[in-house]
Amino acid sequence: MEKTDPTTIDEYIALFPAKTQEILQQVRETIQNAVPNANEVISYKMPAFKQNTVLVYFAAYQKHIGFYPTGSGINAFQNEFGDYKWSKGAVQFPIDKPMPLDLISRITKFKAERDLEQAAKKKS
Repeated sequence: MEKTDPTTIDEYIALFPAKTQEILQQVRETIQNAVPNANEVISYKMPAFKQNTVLVYFAAYQKHIGFYPTGSGINAFQNEFGDYKWSKGAVQFPIDKPMPLDLISRITKFKAERDLEQAAKKKS
């Protein structure tokens, strides 16, 4: 049987063990609550939320959840990452520790505001 890539966030989450599914669902709901008008999409084979552009991506790995708010989201919040491993476009949250849902929410809202500002600039 041929393996197909997930086309929805539900399909993506279903690929993982139950505990990881719970964490992914928490992250998903946190993002949904932060940007209720954003659309769920799969982009680069990862769950993502899109307004005018993709705001944030997230993905599960064996030992962490990758959260990808791209460069602007990382730059704006890098002082809050503490011991988390991060790079210019991503931050890794260990799967065996509580997810920093408040931080995820604040980064997502920040990205949504920037996205709306950019869309308004393009229109004018």
